[in-house]
Amino acid sequence: MIKKVFFLDEMESIFLDYFKVVIPYLVGISIFIMVISLLSIKWLVNQIPSDYLIKNTTETSFNKLPVPLRILIFIFKNLLGYLLILGGMIMLILPGQGLLTMMVGLVLSDYPGKKAFEKKIIASEPILKTINWARKKSGVKPLITEN
Repeated sequence: MIKKVFFLDEMESIFLDYFKVVIPYLVGISIFIMVISLLSIKWLVNQIPSDYLIKNTTETSFNKLPVPLRILIFIFKNLLGYLLILGGMIMLILPGQGLLTMMVGLVLSDYPGKKAFEKKIIASEPILKTINWARKKSGVKPLITEN
């Protein structure tokens, strides 16, 4: 019995020592992602075409790029998107803009039903109002909705 208690104390000590090292890195990464997301959100919102919610075309300038470059961009964009989703999940517990970072990650990554999901989220009253307010302050035309 005494050996088991000693073993648990030793494990607890190792666990706490490990997290004393890891937590500053997690907090640092969380703050870094928060700053990047806060700095980039205005630029990203302004990049959305004003007719994005009503336009159903797949023709973009991206399709005119050479295929190897498109593949590299696709891989990088999805990796970044999934890292932001993961970072956002971590920021739900640690300091940072968890939901905002997850939304940016969802927008960057590709998955089935993405366009319909984006339309549903962006077209909701509070989000559309906030996006159009930010676009107006930057001198960009507001997003047009089907309603």
